[in-house]
Amino acid sequence: MVFKRRDKRSWGRVILESLWPRGGWARAASYVNHRLRRLPDAPHRIARGIFAGVFISFTPLFGFHFLGAAGLAWIMRGNILASLMATFFGNPITFPFIAAFGVEFGNWILGRPGEMPALEIFTAFGQAGNELWHNLASPFSGEPAHWDRLFRFVRSVWYPYLVGGILPGIVAGGICFYISLPVIIAYQNRRKKKLRERLEKRLAAIEAKSTTPAPGADDAPGAP
Repeated sequence: MVFKRRDKRSWGRVILESLWPRGGWARAASYVNHRLRRLPDAPHRIARGIFAGVFISFTPLFGFHFLGAAGLAWIMRGNILASLMATFFGNPITFPFIAAFGVEFGNWILGRPGEMPALEIFTAFGQAGNELWHNLASPFSGEPAHWDRLFRFVRSVWYPYLVGGILPGIVAGGICFYISLPVIIAYQNRRKKKLRERLEKRLAAIEAKSTTPAPGADDAPGAP
């Protein structure tokens, strides 16, 4: 295969690089920014895709951020690939802050007292995932399902996270939209200008070559 990796990565290395990419998060962010600017689409569509990806990063739809971003970008008529790349906004560095603020803000909106550390939130998500898998497999394993635990998780963690993430997601997505739009427009205009100048140089070189008489021709300089 043409794109097959030469060095096969172990599962440990895959997990490690998902938490800390080679070159660090600054290099990874620079790469994503570079790829976003070079997307072959209208600037407004790319910016709308960025909004969708950033907004979805503030929701508790872990495991479905790609699907959510693509769906929202499709509804907004934004660039779907840009929305997928913009979900990079949610990463192991930002998620603890997003989750802690989302749950606390959601509880405040719902009129509930409650401040939950990020570690406790992610632990609850992990336990809920295991419980969901156990319940789905219970018809085959013969063990009883415990849906009451999942209902408590949804009520105490997932729902406040969802409610509290909407407004910050809109604000963060809007900021990224208005910052990225002029940057993408300027980049595309500069790229078009460079391509036009390169084309004009090639056309000028071809024209000069076609008008230059060959040596020995009657109209060549010095011909009798």
